Amino acid sequence: MTLSAVLTVLCSYLFGAIPAAAWVARMRGVDIRTVGSGNSGATNVQRALGNGPGVAVALFDILKGVLAVLAAYQLGLGLPIMAACGVAAVIGHNFSPFLRFRGGKGVATTFGAVAALLPVAGLAFFVIFMTTVWLTRFVSAGSILASVAAAFTAFLVGPEWLGLVVTALAALLIWQHRDNVGRLTAGTERRFGQKA
Repeated sequence: MTLSAVLTVLCSYLFGAIPAAAWVARMRGVDIRTVGSGNSGATNVQRALGNGPGVAVALFDILKGVLAVLAAYQLGLGLPIMAACGVAAVIGHNFSPFLRFRGGKGVATTFGAVAALLPVAGLAFFVIFMTTVWLTRFVSAGSILASVAAAFTAFLVGPEWLGLVVTALAALLIWQHRDNVGRLTAGTERRFGQKA
């Protein structure tokens, strides 16, 4: 990798690490890490603060993934570096140095990165996520199924190595939701709209 590629990947990590959820909540006098799930993400913000802040955080988190990929594209660094930047943004979001290497679960940032890298896979992610949440009102279930759909689609329409990248992002997303899986199994998972 060239120096410009290394710096772009590093900047993508730092950009992804911007803790929008924590900062938006702090402006409202709330430490998002101490309410609800304790997760620094859009769903927890929505539960704690309402739809407006939740949507704002979700959109910003999506942009983190999109802009990380597009920055590499604008610099002419090629698809592999674009993918590396997308992954770096997700890792930054999940393990932010601004939050002592804690963060969110990476759903919105993963979606943004995948949509920028492979729009068809991003579309699959969006459709499955929205459909599952609409039918079940479980954001966690929608996130998990959407990531699997995106990985499957990436293998169908993209190069194999990119399918592996999207699969790795899906695996990370599912791992981040391991507690949610336990609650879904136990029947104690909160539905979308329930307050923290």
